Amino acid sequence: MIQGLMTKVSKLVITAFLTGVCAVAFAQDAPPRIAFVNAEKIFVESNMAKAAQSRLQNEFAKRQNEIRDGAQKIKAAAEKLDKDAAVMPEAERIRKQRELADFDRELQRKNRELNDDANQRNAEERAKIAEKANIAIRQVAEQRKIDVIFQEPPAYLNPRLDVTDEVIRVLNNLK
Repeated sequence: MIQGLMTKVSKLVITAFLTGVCAVAFAQDAPPRIAFVNAEKIFVESNMAKAAQSRLQNEFAKRQNEIRDGAQKIKAAAEKLDKDAAVMPEAERIRKQRELADFDRELQRKNRELNDDANQRNAEERAKIAEKANIAIRQVAEQRKIDVIFQEPPAYLNPRLDVTDEVIRVLNNLK
């Protein structure tokens, strides 16, 4: 009889132990907490992004104005050449056409260089913002106990999972 009682107690202890282990396992296997961040919105709306955009505009404004002025000069010179071509000696007309073509090529070269430089600087500024944004994203994830934050836009997103505005607030407060 004592043997049977010990077997029942052993089975109860083992069952209680397994139940406890299963409860802990299920508690740890809770679904992951996920969120979404719109990276492009960070690159547009954060204070860092706005400051970078302002710096880039100031940095390239002079060159953009020179190219715009050069384009206006080419247009005016082409119109003048078209108007005067009929009464102009052929040698002079050909010389002016070549000068105009050379000036146009030079302006196009400057425009390509400007675009290349602006794209490179824009990429540099975005890299700085991305570095700080990743710090802000980690802070938000830790504060809200989020397991995964996705950056690619999904086909559908429940607005409560979008933490972009919170990340922007944290990013704006980073030094």
